[in-house]
Amino acid sequence: MRMSHIYQPVFIKALLENNGSISASKVAKDILSYDSSQIEYYEDITRKMPAEVPKKRGIIKGTAKAYELSDEFNSLTVSEARLLISYCDKRLAEYLLDNGDKPFYHRKRASGVLSGSVKYEVLRKAKSKCELCGISNNEKALEVDHIIPRNKGGSDDISNLQALCYSCNSCNSMKRDADDTDFREVLVSYNLRKDNCLFCKIPKERIIDENELAYVIEDGFPVTKKHSLVIPKRHVSSYFDLGKPEINACNMLLEKTKDRIQSKDSSVTGFNIGINIGEDAGQTIFHCHIHLIPRRAGDTENPKGGVRGVVPSKQSY
Repeated sequence: MRMSHIYQPVFIKALLENNGSISASKVAKDILSYDSSQIEYYEDITRKMPAEVPKKRGIIKGTAKAYELSDEFNSLTVSEARLLISYCDKRLAEYLLDNGDKPFYHRKRASGVLSGSVKYEVLRKAKSKCELCGISNNEKALEVDHIIPRNKGGSDDISNLQALCYSCNSCNSMKRDADDTDFREVLVSYNLRKDNCLFCKIPKERIIDENELAYVIEDGFPVTKKHSLVIPKRHVSSYFDLGKPEINACNMLLEKTKDRIQSKDSSVTGFNIGINIGEDAGQTIFHCHIHLIPRRAGDTENPKGGVRGVVPSKQSY
């Protein structure tokens, strides 16, 4: 049995233990029993929420790692304890009947359904690591999250999706619920164009590829054959002023363009990627653009140093 995760042996074991037939829900619960990260998540929730109020009211005592009833409540009779348990069950049933899955809405992977292929592509691009904290999928389960939520106008385009571990995704979701940022202004900003900007009015026929937030053209004064530019559609002068969705969109087009060039030209054996930011760094068109320059053996006498050549005297070292 080849293993890249615990899923397969847990699944087969569960089938064998249940006479060859089992529900997906039961398999999910068995998998969860091995997932310590879920326990850690709810330990943190316990410390922050359900333990605070009864502790302040003197019902429980203890540290952040363990709790017990206070002396006053620990002296309850068996019948009194059963009565309180029954009352808790009643309140739980009433709450769930009124609220459905709302108590755990923030734990959903994303509002709506994303195809498996889209989720796979997002996780692949993230190299199976959380894009906020960097933790590996092997340590904490990753979820696919909308950077700009659907209910704020965000799309299902891959450029608007990111891979987050359950902790970062939960914090992100809860922050958005409380945040009063008007995402409509963010969306409107993506449409910002300048009449006198060369890259804001590129003719459609020059565009090789595009997505929601960026496009690709061939450089008008190429350094090498198929020298391409990846350009965010919004008018913004510096790469450092791009939003995360725009950076995702540009990176996706860089990868696609690189693959397309190599598939059509086997002589391409390398690439330089460069961004000029500011006049002193050589920027002449003040609309952010990323150079993708294909390299071939022998296209320059001495390629050593690559992008260090922006200061010629420092290229060789």
